[in-house]
Amino acid sequence: MDNHDLLIYNTLTRTKQKFVPLQPGHVGMYVCGPTVYGDAHLGHARPAVTFDLVFRYLKHLGYKVRYVRNITDVGHLEHDADEGEDKIAKKARLEQLEPMEVAQHYTNRFNDAMKKLNVLPPSIEPHATGHIIEQEQLVQQIFDAGYAYESNGSVYFDVEKYNKDHHYGILSGRNLDDVRDASRELDGVGEKRNQADFALWKKAQPEHIMRWPSPWGDGFPGWHCECTAMGRKYLGDTFDIHGGGLDLIFPHHECEIAQAVAAQGKQMVRYWMHNNMITINGKKMGKSYNNFITLDEFFTGSHPLLQQAYSPMTIRFFILQAHYRSTVDFSNEALQASAKGLERLMEGIKQLEPSGKSLPKNSVQTATPRSTTTSTRPLPSATFSTPAAPSTNWQTRRQASRPKVSKPSRLLSAPSASTSSASPPKPTGTPAAKRHSVRPSTCSSTSARRPRPTKTGPRATASATNCPPSDLR
Repeated sequence: MDNHDLLIYNTLTRTKQKFVPLQPGHVGMYVCGPTVYGDAHLGHARPAVTFDLVFRYLKHLGYKVRYVRNITDVGHLEHDADEGEDKIAKKARLEQLEPMEVAQHYTNRFNDAMKKLNVLPPSIEPHATGHIIEQEQLVQQIFDAGYAYESNGSVYFDVEKYNKDHHYGILSGRNLDDVRDASRELDGVGEKRNQADFALWKKAQPEHIMRWPSPWGDGFPGWHCECTAMGRKYLGDTFDIHGGGLDLIFPHHECEIAQAVAAQGKQMVRYWMHNNMITINGKKMGKSYNNFITLDEFFTGSHPLLQQAYSPMTIRFFILQAHYRSTVDFSNEALQASAKGLERLMEGIKQLEPSGKSLPKNSVQTATPRSTTTSTRPLPSATFSTPAAPSTNWQTRRQASRPKVSKPSRLLSAPSASTSSASPPKPTGTPAAKRHSVRPSTCSSTSARRPRPTKTGPRATASATNCPPSDLR
């Protein structure tokens, strides 16, 4: 199973690296899950579908995979900041519910949407509220190592001190001065020694519903703690893959690295993978921007920007038609093209089924209903280039549907009177086989045809199938 050509683009090294697991035959993978205070939207679907593909393909290669995807149900404050109201607590206050009612309701809704998208459940789905003890232990370890300090009942990570011994910004490419300049002035910043410091444990104000006792007083863990604590609990101090959206690189994943190094003296993750964003009118789709379309709205067509309803499999196919590190911009035209492309793909698969030939792993079948002849070729495993898979199938389908024409034998053909007895001149230049060969496309495309120009406006934006940068191909 380790004899493969699987390459992973590692955000940490900014290079494609051959995947070699820490333990032969086993893979540990952690992916950041949703904060459950509202219905899942298209932006949530992209990492879920992307890492579902990674999960499935690793298992296809024969690995035993432990896939952990968390549920954030405490500690994620508004605007991803260290001050403000907890997103779930705010929702509970507005709807006059218990915070855990809100979290459970939207967790159930999220999992229902994932089933419709044919996303496999993770091996473990831990909740932040179920791991308060582990997060407190993590904070204590960082505190004991000298990289944290207490201030008015809250505990903050000392970024400046950590940066003297290590590199804060190793994942995002930022330096401490950049972080300071980009930090916003927030209420309560007086508790911090430096603007760039982030909360490990927050003191709960009297009105704060979600609170737990700790050595530093009643409070709740900082948002960045949960993934470090739960990743170590279920996958060990070092594991193979950590995934999530590109928007999590900073500050969330950068802070995770700092916490792990401060607590245990070494990094926790070997390969960092990040999917790019779903955008709408060129801007990231998200609840914070109030420009999102929920998955249920896509399935029912009930959003004003939608011209029709789209099936869950159309949404999944739409996402996979772009390389996972390319942006995907929403448009009705692109979704409609995806629906047609999915239909053609399924028809092509049906044409290949009658051969019944079993093929080795990491291969695709080329066969026709008229013949049981098969050929194999490697799947596009390098960097999980999903756009190449449908185009391979479409090429195979065209070959399968092409009628066979018997060519007359030259030995049985009588030469015409005008034919010279001299040997025909040899062709010069590029051999005919190469002159007429078709170069496979390196760009994702909703069809094999040349992309049409797209319209502008709220109902039609840029095409969802962008050509990725050269290092993605």
